Amino acid sequence: MSKKVLAVYFTQSGQMEDIISHFTEPLLSSPEITLEKLRIRPAAAYPFPWTTPTFFNVMPESVTTTPVELEPLVFKEVRYDLIIIGYQPWFLSPSIPINSVLQHPDFKARLKNTPVITISGCRNMWINAQEKIKKLLSASSANLVGNIALVDRHNNYASLVTIFYWMLTGKKDRKWGIFPRPGVSDKDIEGAAVFGETVKKHFENNALDTLQPALIAQQAVNIQYSLMFIERKAGKIFSIWSKIIHGSKKRKTLLVAFKYYLLIALCVAAPIILLVDAIFFKPFLGKRIRNQVEYYQSVRSL
Repeated sequence: MSKKVLAVYFTQSGQMEDIISHFTEPLLSSPEITLEKLRIRPAAAYPFPWTTPTFFNVMPESVTTTPVELEPLVFKEVRYDLIIIGYQPWFLSPSIPINSVLQHPDFKARLKNTPVITISGCRNMWINAQEKIKKLLSASSANLVGNIALVDRHNNYASLVTIFYWMLTGKKDRKWGIFPRPGVSDKDIEGAAVFGETVKKHFENNALDTLQPALIAQQAVNIQYSLMFIERKAGKIFSIWSKIIHGSKKRKTLLVAFKYYLLIALCVAAPIILLVDAIFFKPFLGKRIRNQVEYYQSVRSL
């Protein structure tokens, strides 16, 4: 009897669909595995390309993981032997369609006591989103056994420019002919098949409990200290902003204020904070930093 795998994902640009396609190629090649894919679609579609106001308008509900109505979920099976979740962070949190499916009763029923692998595609910050994913999975008694984080490997500030170019125009070419192409590189998207092969081997051998160390050894989860440091602090600040804005009568005004705050924080405050940390704190916190990196690379929960 074949093992049943469900791959659930949300995409606007098509990037996550490509990632899932390459990642699951090895699973499709196995006669022992039956693969089912399910693309999540909100009942009210989010625009792509975005406009700046519509993009920032999803911030509060992204951060608070407030679900929205989805188009009907159609599953072929009642139970699965493995569930794969492909997602992208919005404002350091799981995108709203993904947090919505994770809170959908029909999907939660299939998550219960089921091994889960998460795979994300983002600019470069995914730690906070993954921690929220862990909590949502735990609420369904799911068993997280693997995580893969695919990122834009270019310079932080170059990728900041290119991600907004892509989001606001829908174009994935080189802005002005000088900036790199936005998003996860084609090489890394195609390379997701390597991780898929590792998953296949562990899955067929009933060894998913040792999957994550094998993925880490393949560089499936790389963590840069500077990005981890900034994201941990930004996550707390985003939480404060979201609580202030959510349900406020001054929502539009507050979102504009948040937009400019974010720009100043990323381009002015972050470099200064990192410099201060590098001089006065980081040299004395080696063990703590190593423990943090090891934790975020793992599938453990606090």
